[in-house]
Amino acid sequence: MKQYQVTGMSCAACSARVEKAVGQVPGVTAVSVSLLTNAMGVEGTASDADIIRAVTEAGYGASVKGAEGAKSGAPAEDALADHETPALKRRLFASLGFLLALMYVSMGHVMWHWPAPAWLAGNPVGIGIVQLVLTGIVMVINQKFFISGFKSLWHRSPYMDTLVALGSAASFLYSLWSLYAMTLHPSQAEHYLHEFYFESAAMILTLITVGKMLEARSKGRTTDALKSLMKLAPKTATLLRGGAEVTVPIGEVRKGDIFVVRPGENIPVDGVVLEGHTAVNESALTGESIPVDKAAGDQVSAATVNQSGFIRCEATRVGEDTTLSQIIRMVSDAAATKAPIAKVADKVSGVFVPVVIGIAVIATLVWLAVGESFGNALARGISVLVISCPCALGLATPVAIMVGNGLGAKNGILFKTAVSLEETGKCQIVVLDKTGTITSGQPVVTDVISAQGASDGELLRAAYAIEKKSEHPLAKAIVSHGDQLALPAEEVRDFRALPGNGLEAYLGYEKLLGGSVKFIGSQTAVPDDILQAAEKLAGEGKTPLLFTRSGRLLGVIAVADAIKEDSPRAVQELKQMGLRVVMLTGDNERTAQAIGRQAGVDQVIAGVMPDGKEAVVRQLKEQGKVVMVGDGINDAPALTRADIGMAIGAGTDIAIDAADVVLMNSRLSDVPAAIRLSRATLRNIHQNLFWAFCYNTLGIPLAAGVFISLLGWRLNPMFGAAAMSLSSFCVVSNALRLNLFRLHEAGRDRRIRPVELKDVELPQPAAITRTLHIGGMMCSHCEGTVKAVLEEIDGVVSAVPSHEQDLVIVTMSKPVDEALMRGVIEAEDYEWIGIE
Repeated sequence: MKQYQVTGMSCAACSARVEKAVGQVPGVTAVSVSLLTNAMGVEGTASDADIIRAVTEAGYGASVKGAEGAKSGAPAEDALADHETPALKRRLFASLGFLLALMYVSMGHVMWHWPAPAWLAGNPVGIGIVQLVLTGIVMVINQKFFISGFKSLWHRSPYMDTLVALGSAASFLYSLWSLYAMTLHPSQAEHYLHEFYFESAAMILTLITVGKMLEARSKGRTTDALKSLMKLAPKTATLLRGGAEVTVPIGEVRKGDIFVVRPGENIPVDGVVLEGHTAVNESALTGESIPVDKAAGDQVSAATVNQSGFIRCEATRVGEDTTLSQIIRMVSDAAATKAPIAKVADKVSGVFVPVVIGIAVIATLVWLAVGESFGNALARGISVLVISCPCALGLATPVAIMVGNGLGAKNGILFKTAVSLEETGKCQIVVLDKTGTITSGQPVVTDVISAQGASDGELLRAAYAIEKKSEHPLAKAIVSHGDQLALPAEEVRDFRALPGNGLEAYLGYEKLLGGSVKFIGSQTAVPDDILQAAEKLAGEGKTPLLFTRSGRLLGVIAVADAIKEDSPRAVQELKQMGLRVVMLTGDNERTAQAIGRQAGVDQVIAGVMPDGKEAVVRQLKEQGKVVMVGDGINDAPALTRADIGMAIGAGTDIAIDAADVVLMNSRLSDVPAAIRLSRATLRNIHQNLFWAFCYNTLGIPLAAGVFISLLGWRLNPMFGAAAMSLSSFCVVSNALRLNLFRLHEAGRDRRIRPVELKDVELPQPAAITRTLHIGGMMCSHCEGTVKAVLEEIDGVVSAVPSHEQDLVIVTMSKPVDEALMRGVIEAEDYEWIGIE
């Protein structure tokens, strides 16, 4: 979607007219206009020139977003700067000065006999001329209403300024006619003096300006979150060039440049740490206040703050590619889109003004027909014009969307579109991927159980020594645990990875073995208590690894992908909302059920192949609205298929691209927070729409005089203008209340009626075939050896080797780690050439 900046819009009818004009351009497939950010997003093949021409012909201005800023050197946040409020404030103060003088003459002197100059006292024509001049000055000060209002009327697209211009002009022209009639009939001067509506004409303009200023000020605050994000962007970076430090503008930093950051400085661009270690405050991007430790090899992001150490980094993403720029773009794009609920208000706004003009004319004619004086009948028509407020309708949705989106961004929850913000709160089923979503995605040591005659320290030292040579993910967990305990690094020799998930090495002259219960059981006797402990650990979803030293069993170490600390609480909050929580994983049933019990989910669906997750989500959608939460490449199809896809921020770029909502903190507790925010935003929109519709539904009949005969209520045009000016302000102020909403408080969650979950039919996994290129096979005996070690691997259905072609055709029921296959091949002294 290409972005454009639009100028000259002042109400919802304006944005509707621009949308209509651009939508008719050949090649445009979709268009969305945001009144709040003065932005327009266009999809299709139409050229920039054609789109800008369509906007110009509709009576507005347009330019490609960023083009004007690039020419003028203005920073990006200038596009969101509030230029409107200061201009309206100057207009208001000037108008008030002349309005007070006008009210003194028209009300104070004429009605309450306040003192006046001798040449004015007792001179009705003089009083009329003074009112004429003062009103004319106020009208000139506020000429924008008349220029834009009548221009839009000429283009047959009247909007709010048209109503104001017609109401004020009608009051002025009728008063001018009364002044002229007074000069023709001096004897009736007192009668005509009370027919003047000059003060109404000026008061209407002034009060509407008050409302517009309050509205502009409040609208400016709705983009505060986006503006604060833009202000985070560093302006300079310190690069290393030729061995010297050089400070350059941020725009000159290129990918691959080496930059340095001192304590207290902002990190200028995304990069990877080459040297040094520090703690980085990432709250600007994630909302998490606890600093994150960074060392060589770790990623750092632009706009985060280096708190403690000196670091040297290499730039990996610069300009529009940085994490901060992507967040700003997501928030901006969301503001430029429309929520489905806004379409109702837009349709009403599109026909609102012509209908109101028609009602005003009818009201005037009806009162004339029943014998009312022309002045009073005209007052009814003017009241209808100035009390009607299409802006309250048009602003009801976008201001709430903008504030909700900004609040989410502050807390590390990014909604890509207005649709995703509206629809997230309507979900009924939440589907959670296991690895990286419910769990941390990184195996850790959870239990250490030493055998009789051995100590925990001896067990850990032996395991640490042998696993340091292995590249298996479970080995890394044990090595990491050993590093944390600062265990001595004893060097082993003759390390081998054995078929059947086993490791062998020598520490001095003592043989060390490590591996699964099955492997160790084939090498030495395993006591019943250790077997029972291993069985219990496996039942909890953990992987028990046994270790021996010179044939003596040392004990068992359990490794597992540990559940995140906040996962059970997040699942409980989702269930309290009345949502069904389903865990979807490719793991075996036993492990999945164990994790599911710990997390507290309603249903566990295990053994699902990556391509089967999308099919499962499709079946769940038949039972209710589905939110899918995942982090991996294999989750992308399911994220796309779900009604709303949520990607964990630490996940892959593909998953983030496929998702509708991005959780920057990688915390599962942000899932209920996102749903809570969506519900609050939708509730705020409903309040705004209710107010806007009720205001106009009650206000227009009141202004037209429907209640005069029933209750004696007669609305002065000035009070109608005051009501109109405050209506939009009330809508925007209500939306700003969202800034006080607390996303992570579960106490006030509204519970919906839970759906009944039905059993899901798992799709039959398609067989996966890979070709391994193996060197060193010389005969059928070699083929048999390779076939045997490969078929012992979990997930390998069959292996068909050919020593003549140096390859093996492997059929798998699920993806198998390439490193594992390579390890068993090389352990038999064959050459691993590659895999297809």
